[in-house]
Order: sequence, then C-alpha cells, then structure tokens
Amino acid sequence: MTIDDNKGPEEGELVVCTVTEVKQNGAYVSINGYDNIDGFIFIGEIASGWVKNIRGFVRDGQRLVCKVIRRGKKDKDTFELSLKSVSEERRRETLQSWKNEQRATQLLKVIGEKVGWKEEEISESEIELTSAFGTLYSAFESAAQDPNALEDAGFDGDWIKEFVETAVANIIPPFVEIRGICSIEIGGPKGVEAIKEALSEAESHADLEKEITVNCYYDGAPKYRLEIRAPDYKLAESAWLKATKSLVSSVKSNEGTAEIERN
Repeated sequence: MTIDDNKGPEEGELVVCTVTEVKQNGAYVSINGYDNIDGFIFIGEIASGWVKNIRGFVRDGQRLVCKVIRRGKKDKDTFELSLKSVSEERRRETLQSWKNEQRATQLLKVIGEKVGWKEEEISESEIELTSAFGTLYSAFESAAQDPNALEDAGFDGDWIKEFVETAVANIIPPFVEIRGICSIEIGGPKGVEAIKEALSEAESHADLEKEITVNCYYDGAPKYRLEIRAPDYKLAESAWLKATKSLVSSVKSNEGTAEIERN
C-alpha cells in the first residue's frame, strides 16, 4: 500500500536511515535513497519496553534500519518510523542489501569512466539495469555467474565486456539456502541410532567441490532441522531432493516414519 502519493517509501517498507538529531521524545533521521525525505522515530518506537534514556539506544550519525509506519500528518516529507519493529535478522539483511547497492553504484561509475560515459549515461544505465534485474547489484551478480546474462536480457555494446570483467573480479556469487523440518519417529531400542543413521545419509549428499553443504540439527524431538547451502538454486534443489529421499528411505528401512516440511 503506497502512502498518499508516489514520493517516498511505502508503508511497511524497511528503510536505511541516518540519525540527524536526537530529542527527548524521539529521533530525527534522513532516509537514504530518497532526496529530501526525512523520518521521525517516536520514543515509543525506539525499543520494546520503557526507554529511560533515548541516547542509550540511538546517537547522532548512527545508521539504522527502520520500518515505515505512515506519512507524517503535518509534514508530508517526513515519515513516522519504527526501530523496534525490525528484527535483528531483517536489520542485517536490509543493511547488507543497502551496502550491496552502494557498492554496485560505485562499480558502475568506475566502468562508466573506463568506457567514456557521461554522468547521465551512467545514470541511465543504472536505471535500465535495475529495471532488468531488480537491483543493480543483481545485475552484477548475474554477470559474475553468467557472462551472457546482460546480452540475454537485451543489452548490447562494447561496455558489456568491461562490466562482466568487473563483476567477476568484485562480486562473489550468492549462496542459495533451503531449510526444512524433519519429524522422525523410530521405535525400539535402535531408535536413536537409526535416526543418526538417517541424518548421516542425508548429510552424505554434501559436495565440497561444488560448494554444497548439507547439515542436520537437533530441533527438539521428534524434529530435526535440515539445511542445504549451494551456489545456485538448481544445485540446492538437487541436493535437497537427494538428501530428503535418502533420509526417508533410511527411516522406512528401520520401520519408522518421516515427515518433511520445507520452510
């Protein structure tokens, strides 16, 4: 749901902010990525529970990740934000994405200088690449993994060679993670050992040469967590199918039952 008009972030969006001023009743911030758009974090949205001293939580110049609550009622260029509504995991993910975009922008500027682009050409290329790949950083990721990614997306020109070389030299391809919960029940005296055997069967599908890891963790009987990490979705999906098939087969061979729910 967009807040009022097209200018500014959307309600519920997570934004990266920089604290510009700390008051007794809250903190003013500038919202990165939006020109002349500010935010205010009311003291009640700083942290869960009672905040005795707001400066114990935020300080001038600090970079934060906040959730947009609504557009300000009086000042339409100021948004009401919440710091306490953002989990640590979401904070890390959002901040990393923001850093990635900042890095990608700098890399594109370097490429532009090398191929002789003017500032407006760099800006236009950033918009076009972002539109095609979702984010500018994703364009670099795609080029690092597949040299033909830009051409396949409809781009052409001598600059592509420079782009691909820069991507390969500076961007580490992301890893795909697949997780699931396995509910395993095996009766009898060999139950515990049989479960260990089944989990080991699943983990045997790790492939270090292809950078595929398969790990099982105890999550509170009868549940066990299965986590697979691979360089791309295709490899991760293949490892998931093999690992779960081996696990279920091993459990059934010991007259047990296994149910797997993917997260």
